[in-house]
Amino acid sequence: MKFGFQTYQMILIMVIIFSQVNVSAQSYRKDSLQIKSYTLIEYRNNEVKEVQLLKVLCDYCTEFQKKIIGEEAKRRAFLERYDPKNRLKEGQKKLAIYIRIAKKDFAAIKEN
Repeated sequence: MKFGFQTYQMILIMVIIFSQVNVSAQSYRKDSLQIKSYTLIEYRNNEVKEVQLLKVLCDYCTEFQKKIIGEEAKRRAFLERYDPKNRLKEGQKKLAIYIRIAKKDFAAIKEN
């Protein structure tokens, strides 16, 4: 089976594109932090009664940084409240919220 010049060009273009995607994904991981938070959404009569922050898992965060990250996790949980996979008629739904933040943005979270 013989391939034409255009086929080789297409293969070369695909290799270049996939290698660039891989490099950009690796740099994103190096330049950011991922922080895990646990939230709880309480449902009564198919309505959201309350959204609570349970815990922020961050060993290197100050209390102020945990507070700010917790507020963001609570906001994201609030946005997820009507997602069909999270919704309950009665009861409590626990969510793990992952927040990815650039290291320089994380370092900028300081109490004034």
